[in-house]
Amino acid sequence: MAFRSRTQRTGRGMVPAVLVAVVAVSASGCADWRGANSLPLPGTAGSGPGSYTIQAQLPDVDNIERNSRVRVGDVTVGNVTKIERQGWNALLTMSIDGDVVLPANTTAAVGQTSLLGSLHVELNPPADSPPEGRLAEGSLIPLESSSFYPSTEQTLASVSLVLNGGGIGNIQDITQTLSTAFSGRADELRSLITELDKFIKYLNDQTGDIIAATESLNNLAGQIAEQKPVVDRAIKTIPDALVVLNDQRNNLVDALDQLGKFSALAADSVNQSRDALVKNLKNLGPVLKSLADAGPALTRSLDFYLTFPFPKPTLTKWLRGDYANLTAVIDLTLSRLDASFLTGTFLEGELTELELQWGRTIGQMPSPYTRRNPLVVPYHFDQGP
Repeated sequence: MAFRSRTQRTGRGMVPAVLVAVVAVSASGCADWRGANSLPLPGTAGSGPGSYTIQAQLPDVDNIERNSRVRVGDVTVGNVTKIERQGWNALLTMSIDGDVVLPANTTAAVGQTSLLGSLHVELNPPADSPPEGRLAEGSLIPLESSSFYPSTEQTLASVSLVLNGGGIGNIQDITQTLSTAFSGRADELRSLITELDKFIKYLNDQTGDIIAATESLNNLAGQIAEQKPVVDRAIKTIPDALVVLNDQRNNLVDALDQLGKFSALAADSVNQSRDALVKNLKNLGPVLKSLADAGPALTRSLDFYLTFPFPKPTLTKWLRGDYANLTAVIDLTLSRLDASFLTGTFLEGELTELELQWGRTIGQMPSPYTRRNPLVVPYHFDQGP
């Protein structure tokens, strides 16, 4: 009777709770129903007045569920209200108590209370930078500020790998092998360590050169990157050029063979004409010396030819101010006038014959009118001046 009575009282007490659960399920909709843990629990942290909602991107949430605790320094300050998939990561929505002040660069991680304890979301201030700003309603903790601690399963799996197949069982074999390898080679090992120390020292001394070479290589890579269209065009063109070279391989071989024969002939010709070439070069020495000795006269003659018919060295003596000095010899003899102005006319030779009659030209100016060779005709003292 007592058990039945207690059961009846318990059944009457559960009616309001069942009604609350039905109302919550109806309010939340069937789409969000994932068991009883998907319902918001009254009285939990982060549900009081002044609470605010923040989000965090996490690479892995492991077994985190809704209503999981959110802790700061081992103190529960909120709970997880929603878990969504965002690409290949998880997006957690958390409700935080209103009196909790967190910096804007807070980090988030999935932690575990103990080895076999429950999972929770742990919020911590940044470890490598000072706190900045403040988390507020709608703030987002980005993926680069999130992480997760290894779970118990991962830790035990790693320990099992190390103990079973990680090589611990082979330590004795490794030690014995090393002992056998180094046995009787202490001096060589000591020398190796000494040489290695010197190598590391030399390498450390060349650090600047190595860095400079690396920077030069980086600059070269940058220049090649800037010339990417040219490099692409060259890469596309080089195969065609190689095809052409391959097609002309026989011609190139023949050309090189003929070039070798020509080189042999040229070498033989040089060997045969070596003595004559040496003699010609020796004979060329005095000619070059004479040319060098005539250098001043040669330059002066070039000066004359550049200003012909007015020599530059005497030009200032001829032209002075508004006047020019002139020296002229004018030949007004009849034969000269005849040769200059009457040659080719019907009066050609008239003035010359007249002068011949006067006896003033014979022997001075060769003339065809003498009917003799003017170069061998004897001179007569009575033929005139």
